[in-house]
Amino acid sequence: MLRGPRPESVPSLVGTACALIGLVDIAAGVFPRFRHSRMHSFAEVLPGALGPFAAALSLSAGVLLLLLAHGLKRRKRRAWRAAVFLLPAGTVAQFAYRHSVIGALLSLGLLALLVRHRGEFAALPDPRSRWRALANFVLMGAGSIGLGLVIVSVHPHRTIGNPGLSERLEHVLYGLFGFDGPIDYKGIVSGTVGYSLGSLGLLTALTTVYLAFRPEHPVARLTEEDERRLRALLDRHGGRDSLGHFALRRDKGVVFSPSGKAAICYRVVSGVMLASGDPIGDVEAWPGAIERFMDEAKAHSWTPAVMGCSETGGEVWTRETGLDALELGDEAVVDVPDFSLRGRAMRNVRQMVTRIERAGYETRVRRVRDLSEGELARIRDAADDWRGTDTERGFSMALGRIGDPADGDSVVATAHKPGEAEPGPYGDLKAVLHFVPWGTDGMSLDLMRRDRGADPGMNELLIVAALHAAPALGVVRVSLNFAMFRSALARGERLGAGPVLRGWRGLLVFLSRWFQIESLYRFNAKFQPRWEPRYVVFRSSGDLPRIGFAAMQAEGFVTLSLPLPLRRPGRTRRPGGIDDHAGRATAPSDPGVRTA
Repeated sequence: MLRGPRPESVPSLVGTACALIGLVDIAAGVFPRFRHSRMHSFAEVLPGALGPFAAALSLSAGVLLLLLAHGLKRRKRRAWRAAVFLLPAGTVAQFAYRHSVIGALLSLGLLALLVRHRGEFAALPDPRSRWRALANFVLMGAGSIGLGLVIVSVHPHRTIGNPGLSERLEHVLYGLFGFDGPIDYKGIVSGTVGYSLGSLGLLTALTTVYLAFRPEHPVARLTEEDERRLRALLDRHGGRDSLGHFALRRDKGVVFSPSGKAAICYRVVSGVMLASGDPIGDVEAWPGAIERFMDEAKAHSWTPAVMGCSETGGEVWTRETGLDALELGDEAVVDVPDFSLRGRAMRNVRQMVTRIERAGYETRVRRVRDLSEGELARIRDAADDWRGTDTERGFSMALGRIGDPADGDSVVATAHKPGEAEPGPYGDLKAVLHFVPWGTDGMSLDLMRRDRGADPGMNELLIVAALHAAPALGVVRVSLNFAMFRSALARGERLGAGPVLRGWRGLLVFLSRWFQIESLYRFNAKFQPRWEPRYVVFRSSGDLPRIGFAAMQAEGFVTLSLPLPLRRPGRTRRPGGIDDHAGRATAPSDPGVRTA
């Protein structure tokens, strides 16, 4: 893979300049000493007013420029339009209030730069909803209160009396709504503080109203025609990638190659265009689908990324796009003809399964199409109720549904305990595993759920039952969990491992307290699988934190939702519950659950 420096683009430079100017304008508006310091000669030629209404106008300009900076860096057309509108206003303010010819010329110079390179700012809007108006109100409101407390506190020698924190906070809240608060100042400072607080309140209100009433751009979803075309591709090429069937999640968008022989499914999260697994379809048509994917990312200025592609997929992505690839972990694949419970290596699994069977548990492994609608409904309800989190987890390795008529080839393994004196709300059903097709001769684990009151080891029991039933179903390979950083964990515990490798393994073990990294690797290793490496494909190392955060949002590990008191009443996570959820998850305290 080739690496090389990428020259700074005009949008990036303009965005950085706007951010710096915005910070200086805010400082000039908030801190009186700044306007009379050695920085004064520099600050007075920056866009923003420093005259009689200097504080309020400079503060407003600074906040607006900061808000626009990120959009300009991402080449957003609407950010460009707002900057083109704001800069002439700044020019007028410079000349009218400061009589600063140099400041006005700099504003016009930056405006000319934007106009000259207007073709660079053509990115389309991101998917969005009106929830962003609420998020803006909360964030802008909190920021305005914090900045307002600074504004009312930086004039100690002009403040009458000695107001406490509660009085300062009250003054800020009144000022944001345009009213006088309980604090008085000497001279013109009272007006300066009032205008500054009023401008912050006005900006919060205007940006919230704009976000609430602008047209929505919903996230792309699979249409019925898209799903039909994808299923046709999977019928011909689905055996290539164990994650192929997960492309049929209906909360993903899709781009097809010009020939229609390949496709890439994706979701946009926090400005990241996130694909998962390999492209669907003919390998020879992958480059066309990848080109369409990259064109779509460029059109919206999204950050392109691929999670969990195979080695072949990573090679094609890096060759066609110049992106980089990093090994993310390994997928556990069990070859059914080679699987057996005999031998010392399988002793722990064998003993656990025998113990559970002696406790009276039974297993059933069937195709979805062979289950009655009543039983499917009971399984769906149980799986939803047994989920250990408020939100459904999974994206790259989870289908997000059970029992859809179109997924009749999927396999459901269930554990039952008949003869109980007090059966639960779902009868004798105690655990569920759901597998999706992997071509014509394989299946891939989708989700694992169990009753919290069932005996430990339900997941081992059902995996073994599914592997034993696989030959009758025509299945010769089964994809289990995905173990992140598996090779680092394995190498770090070997004799002779160096200090760096041991330190990296120690960090992963520490993080396993929250992300179940080591426990998932240990659980997978019980079944003596072969390990298939999976990769993350990215544009630059600087994008990795953003991609990681977006992936955690997509998988459901980070949820940006309403505060708890505002949420719709519903089930909350059970105290001490274990996450058996979609996305191939396993939990430390129950060695048989699954996390992507």
